[in-house]
Amino acid sequence: MSVRTIRLPRMPSSWRWLLALFSLAGFIETTFWGQMNAFTPLYLPTLGIATRDVALWTGIAVSVSNAVGLPFLPFWGALADRYARQPVIVRSFVVHVLAGTLALLAGNVWMFVLARAVMSFALGNSGLMMATLAERVPDARRGFAFSVMNSAAPLGAFVGPLAGGPVVDTFGFRALLAIDVAVLLAVALAMSFGYRDTYRGMASGPVLGMALDSVRVIARSPRLRALFPALFIVFAGWMLAFTYVPLAITSLYHGDTPGTAVGIVMGVGGLVTLALGPAMGALADRYGHWRTLLVGAAVEALLWPLPLLTHDLIGFAVAWALINGAASGVFALSFSVLSESAAPEVRGRIMSFAYLPVNAGFMVGPALGSLVTRLSLFAVFPLAAILTVAGIGALVLAARQRVAVAALPRAA
Repeated sequence: MSVRTIRLPRMPSSWRWLLALFSLAGFIETTFWGQMNAFTPLYLPTLGIATRDVALWTGIAVSVSNAVGLPFLPFWGALADRYARQPVIVRSFVVHVLAGTLALLAGNVWMFVLARAVMSFALGNSGLMMATLAERVPDARRGFAFSVMNSAAPLGAFVGPLAGGPVVDTFGFRALLAIDVAVLLAVALAMSFGYRDTYRGMASGPVLGMALDSVRVIARSPRLRALFPALFIVFAGWMLAFTYVPLAITSLYHGDTPGTAVGIVMGVGGLVTLALGPAMGALADRYGHWRTLLVGAAVEALLWPLPLLTHDLIGFAVAWALINGAASGVFALSFSVLSESAAPEVRGRIMSFAYLPVNAGFMVGPALGSLVTRLSLFAVFPLAAILTVAGIGALVLAARQRVAVAALPRAA
């Protein structure tokens, strides 16, 4: 098997536009994702789930749906290397349109879980967008650009509930889903025609073999082999808590507009993300990506127990805003250390796995939550602290590993 790629020249005049387009697309995508997560506990009773079983089914819906798409993740990078990146990126937004339509039409919990599962087939787009962006951004601005783009995603995850809460309380979740489907369709068109990506992969051989080669590259690199599990542990804590935050909010709120309450609390967390994400990226460019990542993760670990100490909605909102700001900054910086841990010739394939740790965390974290919430709903927060501390230790070990990339196999 031989692999040849056409390298793009640096285009400084276009990277700002591309950054804006990709950031907007990521924002809209995670707005949809954040609304699905925030309002699932409110939607499940309308699908026949008893109130006492909502926490259990929330964990099941999130865990199962994320598990379905993960095995297909290597194929998206392989397809992009074989043919082109842009169609594979657009594919993800078409998938979201389909998932939103299925959720809108769901008449029972099983069809809704199917819709959540379809969403997982959109994985792999962010890494390809970052690989495209990295070819155009000046090296001195890469940390900033990656932080801006990857702060847009957490911001959407929290602004989405803020904007969607009043719609859910007034018109219902189905009305919000209809709006989401229309907006996602517009994004799919914008990503199709909003930029011209002249990258063309020229790899030969079967796509399955290329996908397996991508996994082998990670397995043969000491740094990548240690970095992916480390990030998974850190993000498992974040996703564990994130899944159950809407239930924690509704347990503290006793009014008639629970959707709005969920949206406001999670939206405040998004505003903090908007400030901290780019700020941490700028600090990382000055003081080092690894150093800033580890310090940010340590701050996050110290903050995790705070929600357990709160007794009212305002205190919880402040605690969650601080935690989410730190966690989102760590999330954004993770892409910078991942990108610099991969050689340029395989960076596109490696970055297609960039969301693997957080998506795997979104599978395992809620599954753990479905167990610990039987003791107490708020037990998810100290457990998140424990996972974050363990993840920091794993990150330190990963940072000490050498950066070595195994070459992709070539035919004789």
